[in-house]
Amino acid sequence: MKAVEVRKAIGTVSLHAVLGLGALVSLFPFYWMFISATKTTSQIFATPPSLLPSVHFIRNFTALVDRIAFLRVIWNSFFIAVVFCVVTVFLCSLAGYTFAKFKFKGDKIIFSMILLTLMVPYQATLIPLFRFMVWLGWLNTYQAVILPTAANVFGIFLMRQNMLGVPDSLLEAARIDGAGEFSIFARIVMPTMVPAISALTIYMFMFQWNNFMWPLIILSRDMRTIPVALSGMVADGQVINYGAVLTGTTLSTFPIIVLFLFMQRQFISGILSGAVKG
Repeated sequence: MKAVEVRKAIGTVSLHAVLGLGALVSLFPFYWMFISATKTTSQIFATPPSLLPSVHFIRNFTALVDRIAFLRVIWNSFFIAVVFCVVTVFLCSLAGYTFAKFKFKGDKIIFSMILLTLMVPYQATLIPLFRFMVWLGWLNTYQAVILPTAANVFGIFLMRQNMLGVPDSLLEAARIDGAGEFSIFARIVMPTMVPAISALTIYMFMFQWNNFMWPLIILSRDMRTIPVALSGMVADGQVINYGAVLTGTTLSTFPIIVLFLFMQRQFISGILSGAVKG
């Protein structure tokens, strides 16, 4: 019996050691980015490298603000990401509810065709999408970044998988009581989807916050988002201040970290609850 307990303890310690090593490897790039935001360019590329922070964060932040309109850029990214999340969650929830709880002719074929669009490379859609935005007169507007990908295929799939678990008897009882379909959706289905909504919100916020190619194409300099602005600091032909660039990168990661920490329990629950539905 003692031998079994010893093997179990060794296995537990080994597992925690492997997981701890994996966590360190995963977190090290973030740590390096954070400490590099406090260094000058020469300190960042010093040999051997130092793993301790320096004292130049304010200097780097000042250089960052001098090169780009940082507050404006952050506002552009934040506004686009938040509105995109709200619109995407609403549209994907409606579509997921439709495919999960309504049976109509060709529903499986339509859903399969929607999933097949995931096989189309995103880059192949940029030129026709740009021409369409020109036709609408939406160049250099927020809606040109928000609306084209609002009906997100992954979001529809995620919400459908979670909504399959809502009991049909519960919906039928609400219909018998005289509730309309939208009332059922808003008052009964959506409150039970908080974990899935949290997971979708984190995914969509990260997608839009880090979106680079499409905002680069469709937005002008005054409407730039944070990834586009930071890339411009490297590609504008001037001497690259890597301390300032990494300061901007560090500051831009905080909204995502805060959002994940705030919603991590619901995020994990939402992912797992949709993983086993057929």
